Amino acid sequence: AAKVWANGLVVLAVAAASLAIVVHGALAMPIAGSVSLFLQADALNLFSTTALGIMLSTIARTIPQFALLIILVVVPLQMLSGRNAQNQSMTHSVHTVMLAAPTTHFVSLAQAGLFRGAGLDVVWPQLLANLGIGAAFFAVALARFRRTVALS
Repeated sequence: AAKVWANGLVVLAVAAASLAIVVHGALAMPIAGSVSLFLQADALNLFSTTALGIMLSTIARTIPQFALLIILVVVPLQMLSGRNAQNQSMTHSVHTVMLAAPTTHFVSLAQAGLFRGAGLDVVWPQLLANLGIGAAFFAVALARFRRTVALS
């Protein structure tokens, strides 16, 4: 748990520094929305993706198996999240499946919040979806972990 918290805090600090130094400073791009809301959403996204990683680790028996699962699951989720390609350009079935990925909701929230200045009143559905997905991944991981410990 300490490693997860430490890594999460580093990711949040680097995200905040990147927004301040690179986006706002070096590129001189205006940030239309709330940086605080973005960082809170980023923390929630970190919870969801960490829960997914923990769930995958309960499936894999070895570290090489876990690495292969990451390649098979997380890489496509990242590629199809809307960060690299617009969700509207995807087929309806792929778009529907990607609604189960936390990164999809975070990308749309970040774009709306940072670029268009949307507030909590606009992005709360994405926050709620990200929380629900993260809670579901965490619940599955916890159940699998408890079953594994009970069998030992």
